[in-house]
Amino acid sequence: MRLRLSLIAAVAGAAALAACGQNNQAAESGSGEVNLYTARHYDADLALYERFTEETGIRVNRIEGNADQLIARMQSEGANSPADVFVSADAGALWRAQNAGLFQAAESETLNEAIPENLRASGGEWFGFSRRARVVAYNSETVSPDEIDTYEELASPRFRGRLCVRSGDNVYNLSLVGALIEAWGVDKTRDWVEGIVANMARQPEGGDRDQIRAVAAGVCDIALTNSYYYIRMASGDDEGDRALTETVKLGFPSLDGQGSHVNISGGGVAANAPNRENAVRLLEFLASAESQTLVSQYNNEFPASPNVPAPAPVDAYADFDAHPMPVSSYGPNQAQAQSLMSEAGWR
Repeated sequence: MRLRLSLIAAVAGAAALAACGQNNQAAESGSGEVNLYTARHYDADLALYERFTEETGIRVNRIEGNADQLIARMQSEGANSPADVFVSADAGALWRAQNAGLFQAAESETLNEAIPENLRASGGEWFGFSRRARVVAYNSETVSPDEIDTYEELASPRFRGRLCVRSGDNVYNLSLVGALIEAWGVDKTRDWVEGIVANMARQPEGGDRDQIRAVAAGVCDIALTNSYYYIRMASGDDEGDRALTETVKLGFPSLDGQGSHVNISGGGVAANAPNRENAVRLLEFLASAESQTLVSQYNNEFPASPNVPAPAPVDAYADFDAHPMPVSSYGPNQAQAQSLMSEAGWR
């Protein structure tokens, strides 16, 4: 609650001057509503939606669930779906919604200018507003950074019985393996997946923070994790989590020398949006420098735009090369990724 209250205050303060005139104008215009189907559940997002309403007069009606639940709901609602915007925390989930015909093009120059081409759908169906890197937490007393500076090395015999990772059906792992298929092809990726399974210190369990804590506890020496989980632990209120990051460090392996694998959170306009204009306005608001900065600051993700500097505490981890692969390539490869992982025993 303290985080959310401080965030609301920060959002209000960041745009106080602009709000002076806009709030009265929005209140007079009676701008209506926008129906948001979202698979993100963060206080940072809630505060931004409140700020959007303050600035525009547009009320945000949230329907929450996981991505697959929301996609199924929109499909069952069909042409009568009230959804205006669909938001998810993974490019693969956004692709699944696109592939199901649940998006329409936003056709917004504001969005095209704010969001890099590789972080959005080529036809304007969806846009990424924040980035996270899928990288490596490692025990700095037993592993040197040069041992985990490529993704290939994570599957090498050097790490037999020394790796912790969450389940094979986790969407972040599916997108990572989907990216490897795009970069390497199926055969090399199969070998990598088999190496990952051989290197597991235990059967997959828990979330990313559980993998980081397992490294600190000596269960394993390395673990796959999203960057923002580690940053939260390193900068959060939990003294124990902060203490363990003194030994457990974050490494950014490179894929074919082009940088670390990144994924996005983002959204698009629903195919049957009854409030299309308001939907586009919400997406443009989420793509703004102010919104990207505040999500980065309070949710510890990286801004999507290279023109938006990462704020503290994220700035301490932002100096890494991000692979330029279009994130839209992950989704089409996820079914093949799941097959490879299941065959190898990545449960």
